[in-house]
Amino acid sequence: MRLQIPYGKISGYKVGKILKHFVVDVEANKTAELLNLNRKTVDDYYNLFRKLIYVEQTTAFAKLNGTLEIDESYFGARRVRGLRIKLKRGRGTRKQPVFSIYQRGGRVYTEIVPNCLGTTLQHIIEHIVSENAEVNSDGWRGYDGLVDVGYDNHYRVNHGDNEWSDEHGHHINGIENFWSCTKRRMQKHNGVRKTYFELFLKECEWRYNEEDYEQEAELKKLLNHYIRYNKKGTSLS
Repeated sequence: MRLQIPYGKISGYKVGKILKHFVVDVEANKTAELLNLNRKTVDDYYNLFRKLIYVEQTTAFAKLNGTLEIDESYFGARRVRGLRIKLKRGRGTRKQPVFSIYQRGGRVYTEIVPNCLGTTLQHIIEHIVSENAEVNSDGWRGYDGLVDVGYDNHYRVNHGDNEWSDEHGHHINGIENFWSCTKRRMQKHNGVRKTYFELFLKECEWRYNEEDYEQEAELKKLLNHYIRYNKKGTSLS
């Protein structure tokens, strides 16, 4: 992924203002209007922020432990041009599947997947999840066999039988809340182009992982590191 400081004369103060608007999720066109900047300049910085977040989220990741929730979801338009019917929701849809792991009290990890077959999901789980972790899932057959590969603490809730939690605290409410937040952001932005979807997904992951008051400082740190490394621009205070 190519990272590049946007061209054009713009002060560190203005860059800091753009960053603040990005953090509080102001749309690019509104930010350009409020700061009296060219829309393309703001778009370029927003895209740079998203790329920095993507690199951070995909490289700074250790195996997850503790109590985890795993689930998959599907993203895409409700209709496709040329089809007269709405796309099916959930498993079996033509939409893009995404797999996610949520660590209670910690962070969430997302990955775009070609399908939600057991072999696909198990490969990710073995790479990301410690065998000592407690894993909570729904009854999807893609999660069959986790005990056989060392995940002895695998617990299921059967949504098909209207079971959403049990008396022992086994549920996947946390990861379902993440899906809900992510899809609301997608609707707010009137959808996301397929070419930008992975950046959007990692941005949502980052926003969910970081406390609101930490996001500005964290993004400033990522941007300043990149500026110093490339010896361009003005660092933000």
